[in-house]
Amino acid sequence: MIGTSELILILIAALFLFGPTKLPELAHSLGKAMGEFKKAQMEIEYDHKRLDNDKDIKIHNLAIEMGIKVENKSTEQLVEEIRLKIKQKNDLPANTAGTI
Repeated sequence: MIGTSELILILIAALFLFGPTKLPELAHSLGKAMGEFKKAQMEIEYDHKRLDNDKDIKIHNLAIEMGIKVENKSTEQLVEEIRLKIKQKNDLPANTAGTI
């Protein structure tokens, strides 16, 4: 983190580099850019949560279609049960596979 003395030094250097007339414009532009960055960050977090929720719903629906009881089970538990059911189906001998 930047301390008070370092911040004052940076402000003095900016004052010499850009002059007193450009400094408010520079601060305004910086504030605007930070606002846009925060907005984009929030949108990405929202999209990520929405995608996770969509994935959970799809896993839940697949488990129901496969005949797995979904009550009081987490997504991870459902995924594991789906894997086990698929593995069991693939492990069946070839002559009994058509009877399911």
